[in-house]
Amino acid sequence: MQPIRTVWASALVLTASVMLMASAGQAQDYPNKPIRLIVPFATGGVTDTSARVLADKLSRQIGQQVIVENRPGGSGNPGTQYVAQSAPDGYTLLLAFDGTMVINPFVFPKIPFDTVKDFQPITKLGDAALVLVAHPAVPAKTFAELMAYSKANPGKLSFGHSGTGGTTHVAGELLKQRTGLDMTHIPYKSGGQAVIDAIGGQVPLAYSAVAGAQAHIKSGKLVALGVSSQKRIASLPDVPTFIEQGVAGFEAVSWVGIMVPAKTPRTVVDRLHRDISAALKEPDLRERFSTLGIDPVGNTPEQFAEQIKADLARWGKVVEQAKIRLE
Repeated sequence: MQPIRTVWASALVLTASVMLMASAGQAQDYPNKPIRLIVPFATGGVTDTSARVLADKLSRQIGQQVIVENRPGGSGNPGTQYVAQSAPDGYTLLLAFDGTMVINPFVFPKIPFDTVKDFQPITKLGDAALVLVAHPAVPAKTFAELMAYSKANPGKLSFGHSGTGGTTHVAGELLKQRTGLDMTHIPYKSGGQAVIDAIGGQVPLAYSAVAGAQAHIKSGKLVALGVSSQKRIASLPDVPTFIEQGVAGFEAVSWVGIMVPAKTPRTVVDRLHRDISAALKEPDLRERFSTLGIDPVGNTPEQFAEQIKADLARWGKVVEQAKIRLE
C-alpha cells in the first residue's frame, strides 16, 4: 500500500506543479490577446466616456486592444457581478464606480457581489467633484445664507439628484447630517434632469457632478453654493468648498477606477497598474478627463483598497441614518 500512496502523492505534487508553472507562464506572457473593459452602465455617460478615453490610451500602452463593453441595468450590479465571476486572468476589467461599489451594498437588501472579497483594485482613475447649486430665485448666494434661510423656512427646501442611493443623493444626506440643513431629496432618473429642473425652478436646489452643472453656473442660470471637494475646482475657481465655509472635513466626491476579479496574479495586477498609471500621465488624457470633471489620480492598488474600505464604512453609516433603501 505504501508504494501506491507514494506514487499518488507524487502524481498530485507533479500535477500541482505543472498547473502552477502554467499559470505563471500565462501571467508572464500577459497580455497576448484583447482585453475587455466592462462598463456596467449605458453608453454616453461620464463613466462610459472615461472608460473609452482610457481604453484608447491603454491599448497603445499595453500593446493589445482594450475593448469597452457596456452591460447596463440594475444600478450597475449585474455588470459588476459579471466581472466578479470572470476568470481572474487580467482579460476582463471593471470600470468601477463608487456608487456601485461602496453605496449599493447598503441601499439594496442584497447584491450579487462582495466589493472587498470579489475584487482586486488596480488603481483609482480619478475623482469627480460634486456641487450644490440653486435657482437664482433662492435667497442664498452662499452656504451660510442657505443655512439661515433653511432655519427660517423649515420644510421649504428640496434638492434634486441623480436617483435614490446615488452618490449625489448620499452626499446631500451627509451634508444634512453634518450641518442640520433642512432639505428634502427629490430623485430623478438622471443628474442632468435634476439640473434642468433646478434651472427651470421646479426644484430649488440640485446636487450634481461639477461637469453637469458648470456651464449653467458660468452662464448665471444656477448659483453654486459650494463644492464638496477638499480644495477648489480648477473649472470653478470662484466657488468655495464646504470646508472653507465652515463644514469641517466635509468631502464627498464621486470616483471611477479599475478593478479585476479577486485572485488575479500579482504580476498581472502590477502590469495593469504600471500601464494605466502611464496612460493617466498623458497630457491629452488628463485634458479630456478635465472636461469630464474628473481629476486624475492613479494611486497604488493598496491605496485604492484602503479608500474603498474607508468609503464602505462612511457611506454605510450615512445610508443607515438616512434610511435609504432600494428593492
